[in-house]
Amino acid sequence: MSATDRTVGLGQPCWVSLLTADLAAAKDFYGAVLGWRFRTGSFGEGFVVAISDGKPVAGLSDAARRMGMAVSWTSYFAVAEADTVASRVRERGGTVAVGPLAVGDGRVVLAADPAGAVFGFWEGKNLPGWRIGSGGAPAWLELRTRDAFAAAMFYGEIFDWAVDRPDRLEVRYEDDAVTVRSGERTVACLRGGAVEADPDPRIRPRWHVFFRVDDVEKAVEAALAAGGAVVSEPTHSRVGSEATLRDREGGLFTVTVKPGC
Repeated sequence: MSATDRTVGLGQPCWVSLLTADLAAAKDFYGAVLGWRFRTGSFGEGFVVAISDGKPVAGLSDAARRMGMAVSWTSYFAVAEADTVASRVRERGGTVAVGPLAVGDGRVVLAADPAGAVFGFWEGKNLPGWRIGSGGAPAWLELRTRDAFAAAMFYGEIFDWAVDRPDRLEVRYEDDAVTVRSGERTVACLRGGAVEADPDPRIRPRWHVFFRVDDVEKAVEAALAAGGAVVSEPTHSRVGSEATLRDREGGLFTVTVKPGC
């Protein structure tokens, strides 16, 4: 499959999915906080697609208990060949936990980078209408890690960021973060401390999902009313406000009005 067959370019975030142990509770929570509706997905029972303004936003799966994994949001990236990328992950010190596994018309892999941050990648067509920063899809993804530059090298090599092709992604260092851009859009940020600073051992590396809302305070109120918790109280800056929340089962995410990281 060529890059022109995709709605999302190779190496870019192409989906996010919540691994939950209680699908009904997750639907109730995110429906109340983010206004999502849900439809049955094509991957079978126990999986639904969240819909916002008629477009797909995210996946929710009840496989956490079955797979013995913590409730969490996982970020997925588009690849041409899952086997090739899985080999690159292993060669560069990462871990392949699941796959490549045939799912629907594609193949999926769950992996972890050398610092332990879990992520996934997908070989196959992407859902039409889904794009980072567009509509109800995540505003952006952020890797919180101990060494952003080491992480940028790892992901750049496995996903071919900054290679010479028409849909290439540009990697920059700005505002104490490594940013990954597709044209003028920032699709991901990698944060891990200031330049030349020692890696922070207190950080638990993870990919973090930011969802855009109209009103952060109202989203926080809805989360608390739905049984969630506030991890980071609403903060305000010149570009907007954000707050980090925990759903009923412990899944972390951030609500924001910011246009980008």
